[in-house]
Amino acid sequence: MLSTLSKQLRTHPALIPLLVFLGGGTAMSLLYLARLALRNPDVCWDRKNNPEPWNKLGPTYQYKFYSVETDYSKLKKQGPDF
Repeated sequence: MLSTLSKQLRTHPALIPLLVFLGGGTAMSLLYLARLALRNPDVCWDRKNNPEPWNKLGPTYQYKFYSVETDYSKLKKQGPDF
């Protein structure tokens, strides 16, 4: 497989940017998927010790990657403690 790819790249050097961008896009999508699986408050991997980890998050916790309008540092708690 690698020998065929290297032969193709030697004969068609215009494929190099295509492979670079495909590899970069694949890496970024895998990193974002890992971030969602590990950092999202809705995902619970440990069901025995803390089955509802989202109840421990404060109102100022920024769980989104990027928020355009919401300033999480100025939010106040709206509900009761559980």
